Amino acid sequence: MKKKIIALVLCAALTVTIMLAAGCSKDPIEGQGASGQNSNPSALSGTLNLNGSTSMAEISNALGEKFMEKNPSVTVTVGGNGSGEGPTSVTSGTAQIGLLSREVKDSENPDSFDIYTIAFDGIAMAVNPKNAVENLTQEQIGKIYTGEITNWKEVGGADAKIVVVGREEGSGTRGAFEELIKANGEAVEGKCKYANVYNSTGAAKQAVAGNENAIAYISLSAVDNTVKALKVDNVAPSEATVKDGTYKVQRPFIMITKKSTTNELAKAFLEFVNSDEGQKLIADNGAVPNKN
Repeated sequence: MKKKIIALVLCAALTVTIMLAAGCSKDPIEGQGASGQNSNPSALSGTLNLNGSTSMAEISNALGEKFMEKNPSVTVTVGGNGSGEGPTSVTSGTAQIGLLSREVKDSENPDSFDIYTIAFDGIAMAVNPKNAVENLTQEQIGKIYTGEITNWKEVGGADAKIVVVGREEGSGTRGAFEELIKANGEAVEGKCKYANVYNSTGAAKQAVAGNENAIAYISLSAVDNTVKALKVDNVAPSEATVKDGTYKVQRPFIMITKKSTTNELAKAFLEFVNSDEGQKLIADNGAVPNKN
């Protein structure tokens, strides 16, 4: 059976639907409320919906595709407009698994979910490949985003106004970035002065690729040859530097379910994610697996 992947983007919203075939692994994923029971692969059927972080879309698609190759009776969909949709969609029942590229907030009632950290991801500071700047300190990044530094010449670049690109409110990448980066000793959360705000990782990356003076924070797993990832405090973002902790601008990739879920597809999928095969897929798609 051929796999079909249909991607639709409407109003800057990313929704990717994958129809494939599925199975499960033997090892329960580590996390709150992980189930130690194995599902019978031959009994798996139905639809599993994942929704939330756009930064996790590529990894979730890869995991879903491989998982569903193992059983032709299952359909997986992956979609969302940001991490904020993860908890709301699981709570409402429109998704069985929520995707977040940040921690679950207190306001999202974390005690109502089982929470699984599947990987860690660097937040890359992306600029246009023609930009001469190679390194920024965390303090410089903070001051760029709060408007204290407005010209590239102030950080060793060309005499040009910095175009500050960010993500929409509710984005996990934005939330993690604004909590991690500080200016004058204080987190930049709520203080950023964005020139442009986009609703997906891909759109933010495209904005930088098309503007020599733009800067954006994007998932390390999304970096390609259309943009350049800057060093931060003289450390280049990579799987190795995220794993050893020397690259400080990083965040978790999280999957959540309803507390003590009885959904067999969700449990089987999470077991697969924690399997050696699932963890290899995570690494192959640019993130650092949580299971080492």
